[in-house]
Amino acid sequence: MRIGILKETHFEEKRIALTPAGVKLLVDHGHQVFVEKDAGFQSRFTNEEFEDVGAKIVYSADEAINRSELILKVAPFTEEEALKLNPEQIVFSFLHLFMRRKILEIFLEKKVTSIGFELVEDSNGNLPILSVMSEIAGQMSIQIAARYLEKNFDISRGMLLGGIPGVAPAAVVILGAGTVGTNAARTAIGVGAQVIVLDKDLNKLKKLEDILGKSVTTVVLNPYTIERAVRFADVLIGAVLIKGEKTPHIVTEAMVKSMKPGSVIIDVSIDQGGCVETSRPTTISNPVYVQHNVIHYCVPNIPALVSRTASYGLNNAIIDYVLEIAESGIEEALKSNEGLSRGVCTFAGNCTNEALSELFDLEFKKLFFFSNN
Repeated sequence: MRIGILKETHFEEKRIALTPAGVKLLVDHGHQVFVEKDAGFQSRFTNEEFEDVGAKIVYSADEAINRSELILKVAPFTEEEALKLNPEQIVFSFLHLFMRRKILEIFLEKKVTSIGFELVEDSNGNLPILSVMSEIAGQMSIQIAARYLEKNFDISRGMLLGGIPGVAPAAVVILGAGTVGTNAARTAIGVGAQVIVLDKDLNKLKKLEDILGKSVTTVVLNPYTIERAVRFADVLIGAVLIKGEKTPHIVTEAMVKSMKPGSVIIDVSIDQGGCVETSRPTTISNPVYVQHNVIHYCVPNIPALVSRTASYGLNNAIIDYVLEIAESGIEEALKSNEGLSRGVCTFAGNCTNEALSELFDLEFKKLFFFSNN
């Protein structure tokens, strides 16, 4: 199979979908890989490293797309990128199409098979590709919070996250006990912060306590407990995920107004709409804004800050899926791997994701080899 890897241009994205190690595996299995020039530059992978393992360096996104059957990238497709696609190509990347109706319409019109990293499941129903990025985002959220608790703005609280003997540590409130929340909690506890995690799922809270012990305080999430917790927080981490859907605003603007002046919100859920009503997407170069005397950090692609680590992690998470598609062809790969098939949003001009079809009032069709409906 001919596989193209695009250079990222969206949201100051610095990651690359595959490292030279992943490319070598594909080439060793007889597949052709076309890497857009300097696609790995921001992750410190050179063109020569890709050439040394058998990749062909191409000099534009158009060439990478036109020479390939399967297109790999990291950030969701822009409209310009989507319009360059050829009919019936396969794209594999983060998609987040519930926030991008126009992109969805282009995929449908071009009969593109689109597979979202964020929707692919393993045999246990977990999200193995998204989880890798969530682990990074969870850890990074605490590093970021520590930076903005420092005296960066006139209103900053000027606090050390872990405190010192005789001086209380910062209170870190985390909404969501999934992968982001668990990694944020572990990291915050590691530096000595006071950590409170809220989630609706008691089993997740029990699992978190099993992992972290009584160093973490767990609370069942509801409007009352959220309202109380945000008032107490020096740092609020939004780590809410609803698979394949827009994240609801569970922290209202009124709640934000009640927070301590100079407190910090890190809304990791912003790539799916954000869980805080006052959140709006920011960028790596301009990551924060202040609203109601609260510092908001709402960068959708936090793992791009550690692009080399994130690229290695992403490579490890997707390479088996890419190889399976390349070896078997898309239809056979989807037939044999139900978890991969769950990531398919469009196929043969049909919307194959029920949540997207409901959101945009489109006809929903299951993949034809699973159902005739």
